[in-house]
Amino acid sequence: MRIISGLNKGKKLILPNDKTTRPLKDMAKESIFNILSHANYINFQFRDSKVLDLFSGIGSFGLECISRGSKFVFFFENYPPVLEILKKNISSLKYENKSKVINIDAFKIKNSTFKKDQKFQIIFCDPPFKEKKIELLIKKIMEMDILEKDGIFIIHRKKGDFDKFPKEFKIIDRKNYGLSSFFFGKKF
Repeated sequence: MRIISGLNKGKKLILPNDKTTRPLKDMAKESIFNILSHANYINFQFRDSKVLDLFSGIGSFGLECISRGSKFVFFFENYPPVLEILKKNISSLKYENKSKVINIDAFKIKNSTFKKDQKFQIIFCDPPFKEKKIELLIKKIMEMDILEKDGIFIIHRKKGDFDKFPKEFKIIDRKNYGLSSFFFGKKF
């Protein structure tokens, strides 16, 4: 597990010893970032973007965003053994001033967690595959109005799993990689 591109390209990340956490694999992460960087229908720029990384795990997605130029990442993680690894990965890359770790369940997200009128260009949601309440979390995030109008919501699910999205949310791409599916959605 490593940073694929940007300022810290090639830097290895610390991995958890336990098998209850499913870190985002390099191949899947590279595919996501290729779509974000090169797909004509997305038109996304990392430079100065703000990212919300839900169910962050070791921080692979958000740390990659910072390496590529994102201004700030909020990491949501509450599993103690992985939370410590996330903090170590942030520290080893010297990204403390470009990130904030929030040690609460992502389902308890609320507007008061962020600055007034905070908006994100990317929201990445990588819950445990067994999690079935993702529709409620997506709905809550849309009600909070924290995704930029042209912001991108990415959800990582087990291949074959489909979640319902609010009517203001349009799926702009869906990719399958082995056991995983990625949905790229846009608020309109």
